[in-house]
Amino acid sequence: MGKIRKREEKDIEQIVNIWYQASSLAHPFLETEFVEKTKNDLIDIYLPNTETWVYEDNYKVVGFISMRGNEIGGLFVLPSYHCLGIGTQLINWVKEFHKELEVEVFAKNTIGRAFYEKYGFTTLKIIFTGKARIR
Repeated sequence: MGKIRKREEKDIEQIVNIWYQASSLAHPFLETEFVEKTKNDLIDIYLPNTETWVYEDNYKVVGFISMRGNEIGGLFVLPSYHCLGIGTQLINWVKEFHKELEVEVFAKNTIGRAFYEKYGFTTLKIIFTGKARIR
């Protein structure tokens, strides 16, 4: 059984690996250049400016959730750990601190959209960038 804890600097490499693996599965439509830029932004911009919790299983980080206010900036779990309830636990964790949650998801990200809709999020609008804003 795993535990959720605040991210530490030592977790960054594992977080980037989780993001890359899960993102590759959920976003096969993204161009390589975009993925590489986002990977760098994750390290330099996103992680330093979000509240991030990790899900740790046997001292290995296997999932994480990053929050910007009440917006889920990212929720990713290693694909080999999908369907084990880790995403659910991370969502429930942040619900303890935030009454209302929002997230932006690429419209083509059927995995992400299905996950969030399963937990009661609804589509508010689809933005011209191809992102769906759901609450």
